[in-house]
Amino acid sequence: MDTFLIRLLQLITSLSILIVVHEFGHFLFAKLYKIRVERFYLFFHPGFSLMRFKKIEGKYEFSFLSKNPPEHWKDYPETTMWGLGWLPLGGYCSIAGMVDETKSSKDLASEPQPWEFRTRKASQRLMVMVGGVLFNFILALVLYAAVLGIWGNSFLPLQNATLGMEFSEPALKAGFQNGDILLEADGIALEQINDDSFRKIVEASEVKVLRKGEEAKVAIPEDFMQQLLSARQGFAAFRFPTVVKKVTPGSPGDKAGLMPGDSIVGLNSVQTESFTDFASMLGQYGDSSILLSYYRSGNPGTMQVQLDSTAKIGFELKHPADIYPLKQINYSFFASIPAGIKLGVSKLTGYAGDMKYVFTREGAKSLGGFGAIGSLFPATWNWKIFWETTAFLSIILAFMNILPIPGLDGGHILFLLFEVISRRKPNEKFLEYAQMAGMFILLALLIYANGNDLFRWLFK
Repeated sequence: MDTFLIRLLQLITSLSILIVVHEFGHFLFAKLYKIRVERFYLFFHPGFSLMRFKKIEGKYEFSFLSKNPPEHWKDYPETTMWGLGWLPLGGYCSIAGMVDETKSSKDLASEPQPWEFRTRKASQRLMVMVGGVLFNFILALVLYAAVLGIWGNSFLPLQNATLGMEFSEPALKAGFQNGDILLEADGIALEQINDDSFRKIVEASEVKVLRKGEEAKVAIPEDFMQQLLSARQGFAAFRFPTVVKKVTPGSPGDKAGLMPGDSIVGLNSVQTESFTDFASMLGQYGDSSILLSYYRSGNPGTMQVQLDSTAKIGFELKHPADIYPLKQINYSFFASIPAGIKLGVSKLTGYAGDMKYVFTREGAKSLGGFGAIGSLFPATWNWKIFWETTAFLSIILAFMNILPIPGLDGGHILFLLFEVISRRKPNEKFLEYAQMAGMFILLALLIYANGNDLFRWLFK
């Protein structure tokens, strides 16, 4: 299956899970307080729905590919209509007596009814609105705990990567050197490269590294994160040797006798310690015969390889994780629960802390839409990565929804908190206008973020 389709399928599957869980949080608290839920939809349905169903006199009735539900369904307002739309941009839970994206103040002109949202105490309405965010956060904790319990935590310790790191241009400008092994950030030991350690590095005053066997210190610029965002090159990646994983049949390397497991250490008598060194030299020798120096089962050797115009030898490279020893931490069922909670809280606090960069020029340019989200998933289906990514997206969805923007749960919560403090309900017409303004802001952000994706795709 095409890489794009695999990523798209993972994205739609993940978002479907997150939407259903989020809206079910609203649904559950609404039913708990005996509030009617009129509709529960996965995806939007302009024009028609792929499917609808509703419980009528104890039995479920279905409607497929219909513009409107069957007329007699209106006679049973006490049961929820469940539906599947065709436009995978979200979903909703329409709650009786509530101004939201599905209804305006005109729809609430009638006398308030005992089954409506607006007749409940402010504390109960607050719980209905918090329910979606709460369920997304709980889902993330459950998924992180499950991933740790099933697969554990496997990572490459920085000290095990003996060739050190390969740094981006902003990092080199700051004083890092290719081959440095990261040791500490402001005195805090660095064990691996992940989001947490990256934040420690960019927010540190000083980073200690091991450079050619001796310790050295790098002063971190105050605007280091802005420099990294502007360059869009990341911070660093593992530096690793050129070790052959698989040779392409019929390729120049295959014809010359290259074999899986060979470690290439030189090109035309010039030592190439890392794959980056090797690749940067190789591109110069299109339509040429080159001399490769290599080790096979610990024994040195050389071979002549005749390249074509593409200057490709024709082999698949071993990943650093297949070269350097990894550290594996396994968790029992009971140990995975607190570990998953700790990881989820760390992801949430880290993401919330990163929001300050969004309000910088470089940070705003780095915002991404569905393309950026889809790129978080791997090109081949991997269940561990899928569930880890879904958990992280659930954290993002929870955080973004709690922002005090009308149209989001946080906007409703803001007005409810105002009501609790002032003991006075906001005017429903005001809520409608605020909802419209919020939806305009969200639409503008959606267009801007996906526009950034398009711009990066066109000019990459």
